Amino acid sequence: MNAVARTSTRDIARAAVRAELAQVAFGLFLREGFAKVTLDDLATAAGVSRSTFLRYFGTKEDAVLGAFDEHGRQVADALRARPAAEDDWTALRRALDLVLDRKRQDPASSLALTRLVQDTPALCSRQLEQQHGWRPLLAAALAEREDGDGEDAAGTAHVTVRHEVRAAAALDCLNVALDHWTASDGHLDLAALLDDAFAALTPN
Repeated sequence: MNAVARTSTRDIARAAVRAELAQVAFGLFLREGFAKVTLDDLATAAGVSRSTFLRYFGTKEDAVLGAFDEHGRQVADALRARPAAEDDWTALRRALDLVLDRKRQDPASSLALTRLVQDTPALCSRQLEQQHGWRPLLAAALAEREDGDGEDAAGTAHVTVRHEVRAAAALDCLNVALDHWTASDGHLDLAALLDDAFAALTPN
């Protein structure tokens, strides 16, 4: 087995353990409440030592939101892949289908997770911080879609205020749609809610 194969196998194994630990943590948070559960509780529930748990998640918040760390990059990649003729706002909306698709895979768990985050100040704050890191990724993807108009002499896409504002507004639309979705106990269609949020900011 070469070094690349060993690394790939190790990464896959690590991701599987991380996902299992996150699932155990999520279940415990739902049963006991986020604030009441300690890192020691999480380690015990997962059948590992505290130090082992901390190798995968540095904080309780990470155990809940770590699964979303790559969302910003993935949505940015989806945005770059949208048709060049598509306007930025439409491209942003379609790129966010990636987030909706993840929630459709397990609606009940997604609803419970979203509600846990919304009802827990520490998680809500951490998620906003996480999304703040997504914004420059989306803004850069928007700049790259301009086919050279926003590039400097080195060929690097130049991110403008317009790109930043559109990226931030798209994430706000996502959060508002999620708020209404959880308030409806998942009965309203999340995609339709996100469409409505985007439409509210679409020039007449």
